[in-house]
Amino acid sequence: MAKGYWIASVDVRDAEAYAAYVRENAVAFAKYGARFLVRGGAAEAVEGGMRSRIVVLEFPDHAAALACYHSPEYARAKALREGASVADVVVVEGYDGAQPGAA
Repeated sequence: MAKGYWIASVDVRDAEAYAAYVRENAVAFAKYGARFLVRGGAAEAVEGGMRSRIVVLEFPDHAAALACYHSPEYARAKALREGASVADVVVVEGYDGAQPGAA
């Protein structure tokens, strides 16, 4: 079964308020089996634009990724993020098929 992912690009406007969001989102992320793959590290836009912070979370599957986003636990965290940042968040199903060059 393919994994699920959140891909978020964020501009933080209020670092202190955003830190409260980070503390609170851990509750939902733990409950739904999330794992950070990218968490605001160095990034360079090589095509198009981007926000200042990129986050990629991996979930056991697409259903878990969606359930986490729509959960009451994440709603509490998201309320702390709103106003402290501007974000684009996409929930996407991973790919489990053949890879280029595979025999």
